[in-house]
Amino acid sequence: MVTVTALEEELRRIAGSVPDPELPVLTLGELGVLRAVHVRGTDAVEVELTPTYTGCPALEAMSLDIERVLHQHGMREVVVRTVLTPAWSTDDISAEGRRKLREFGIAPPRIRHPQASGPVAVELSPTRTVAGSPAPGDPVRCPYCGSAETELLSRFSSTACKALRRCLDCREPFDHFKEL
Repeated sequence: MVTVTALEEELRRIAGSVPDPELPVLTLGELGVLRAVHVRGTDAVEVELTPTYTGCPALEAMSLDIERVLHQHGMREVVVRTVLTPAWSTDDISAEGRRKLREFGIAPPRIRHPQASGPVAVELSPTRTVAGSPAPGDPVRCPYCGSAETELLSRFSSTACKALRRCLDCREPFDHFKEL
């Protein structure tokens, strides 16, 4: 069993409070990409960070922001290491992160594999999610009115991790954070 010190917990809280560069409404902790913080001596720390996908362009900005905030809190040496295993999943987004996405006007990803370990099948979803339809899983709900009556406009939106949808009831377009 790995013992986490009080200092490591505090530094993890600080590093986890860094806003995501692409979705600043979320912190890296809420997004679930911050994996671990290990103190190495009196003023050195190693941070483990998992990208949302291989080649994520925001990884460098996340690393620099973590380094900056930990330097400001007295850590002389900060090393941010990219960890690819286990792979990040949208299931790693916290309940608070999902709430913030909804309030920001982005439909949060549905929880797909809460206890999954190992490979996860990627499934394409139907373009419309209508309450009571035979589509697998929960419908994508409109973040504005809560309706389950939505349609896919584009599989890609402002970032590769989001799709563009429209509510069939209130007619508002919205981003949906795709499940991975």
